[in-house]
Amino acid sequence: MNTRSFLLAPVLVLTLGGAVQAADIDAGEALQAAHEQRMVLVDVRTPAEWKQTGVAPGAARISVTEHPQGESGFVAEVAALLGGDRSRPVALICRTGRRSALAERLLERSGFTQVYNVAEGMAGSSAGPGWLARGLPTEPCPSC
Repeated sequence: MNTRSFLLAPVLVLTLGGAVQAADIDAGEALQAAHEQRMVLVDVRTPAEWKQTGVAPGAARISVTEHPQGESGFVAEVAALLGGDRSRPVALICRTGRRSALAERLLERSGFTQVYNVAEGMAGSSAGPGWLARGLPTEPCPSC
């Protein structure tokens, strides 16, 4: 799959009056894109969850609900991770896709333009079986 087809195949992004509508990506596609460095993957769960299940290989761990500086700290940390480039593709994952959808909207309101939600999450949801059930790799988080 080439870069151009990756950005078009898994999601449909609609613009209505300049507003970007939510974009989803499945766990396997997020893993591949992160592995190929076409996208940054951010796990927005809590440290306890990271420790319990592990995290996707190479995923940044930035909790959206337990960030010491709240939502603004979360946004600032993601921006720093992306080198300040708010147009760089970033995928967000949580347990079932709800917190990552919240984080997606938060980043979009803050000017990020290529934000994707791994809506099936780690544990699965109506969007799909989830990272763990798909048998995708995880790394332990001993420092969490």
